[in-house]
Amino acid sequence: MRISQLAQLAHCTVETVRYYEKEGLLAAPLRTAANYRSYGDDHVERLRFIRNCRGLDMTHGEIRQLLSLMDQPDAGCGAVNQLLDEHVCHVEVRIAQLTRLKQQLTQLRQRCQQEQRMDACGILQGIVSMETEPTPEKHTHLG
Repeated sequence: MRISQLAQLAHCTVETVRYYEKEGLLAAPLRTAANYRSYGDDHVERLRFIRNCRGLDMTHGEIRQLLSLMDQPDAGCGAVNQLLDEHVCHVEVRIAQLTRLKQQLTQLRQRCQQEQRMDACGILQGIVSMETEPTPEKHTHLG
């Protein structure tokens, strides 16, 4: 099948398929005589797996680890359990960060209950007077 068909089956774009190939998450396909990419069912399965992992907010590094583990069918799945436990911890940290962000935004919103001139806006004054906090290490998809 061609790249457009693969992308359609995996509910993503052609650019996404190419990106995952470039990142080494998806194996490069064979080429036809006309130099078109030719994908098979194994590509569909792997791409769906990658997309599902992304839906679970996993990083490319985590996905690489899972794919590597999947490629060892006779091994035990303890490493998968550990990876998922670590991912849950990352999610808990992000939830705490987002909860704090929501509190800050709510407090800022309470500073301006009615429309005023910009120079009297409590939200803008609150942002200006906030203490800048160190940026915490983030668990991102770029890892």
